[in-house]
Amino acid sequence: MAKKKMKLATSKRAKASSKSQKVRLKATASKSASKAPVLQYAPWSAVPLEYITPFFQRQLVVGQEIMLARILMKKGCIVPEHSHTNEQLTYVLEGALKFWIDGKEIVVNGGETLCIPSNMPHRAEALADTIDLDVFVPPRADWINKTDQYLRGQK
Repeated sequence: MAKKKMKLATSKRAKASSKSQKVRLKATASKSASKAPVLQYAPWSAVPLEYITPFFQRQLVVGQEIMLARILMKKGCIVPEHSHTNEQLTYVLEGALKFWIDGKEIVVNGGETLCIPSNMPHRAEALADTIDLDVFVPPRADWINKTDQYLRGQK
């Protein structure tokens, strides 16, 4: 019986602590609502799909200091040579991408990654229908503002 009372007392304390934490979190969030980071959750099916070309589509999830892009490319899609100040981490989920970067040809297959330093010129070709995730730090302003003319076939 003593164990049962102890569990009950512990449970009541945990609930009280949880309630006070919730109150503190709400208060903290309301004091700095304009500067507070925003928690984001969305399945890919809820993230808008942007059609850049018939061969290239993407979805973006943008945080304060990071951006995740889900890229869908059809076989033969060419990403022209470009560079950006953002560091890029590419993870190919399905398919394969051939990169020309730093004087090398690198094929990145499903399940493999490539980390591209900032300001390093690179181009790519989809060797098969490909789905990849690209992480950019900081977020790509040209993608967010849709001023990425190199992707849209414009100069």
